[in-house]
Amino acid sequence: MIDEGHMAIRPTPETRRQQILDAACDCVRQAGFHGASMAEIAKAAGLSVGQIYRYFDNKEAIIAAIVAQDLAEMREKFAEMENRPGVLLDAIVDHLPEAIEKCFDPGRAALVLEVLAEAARNPKVAAIVRAADEQERALVRAMTARSRKPEWTDAEFQARCEVIGMLFDGMVMRAVNHPDTDREALAQVVEATMRQLMS
Repeated sequence: MIDEGHMAIRPTPETRRQQILDAACDCVRQAGFHGASMAEIAKAAGLSVGQIYRYFDNKEAIIAAIVAQDLAEMREKFAEMENRPGVLLDAIVDHLPEAIEKCFDPGRAALVLEVLAEAARNPKVAAIVRAADEQERALVRAMTARSRKPEWTDAEFQARCEVIGMLFDGMVMRAVNHPDTDREALAQVVEATMRQLMS
């Protein structure tokens, strides 16, 4: 007879990867990219360094996985908005409060800014961040193309998409500089700005 109370459930590779990513995010938030050694990440994950290396070759690979995870969430949100019945802009506006809260999340802001700071110094991380940014901009272009006006030149259309990205990237920095921003008032102004950009 098997004693089920003593049966060990082996984590799936996906669960183990997520465990490592969560630990890495915590370490980078607390100590920065350089301060978050593989040994510290392993300790935070409750694993050995050798176990970490079974899943990730180095810290850059961990950063790439974190960035990919963020992009996957963004694609899911974009798909949800695009598939909603009615006017696309209304779906985007309805999503604004949630998007603003995400930008102002202090833990996420700390992580994003640490990764960007490392990208300014480390060409490998810069390549990861720029590739992700291109994918993000492609998603924004695909979505806003439905509202594009015939009189807009390609340069103007690209610039309008760029300003949308700047709005949300900027909010991440404001989460550190001015975390007590009135989110409700901000959402109203961002809505007006988005409607102006897409009309």
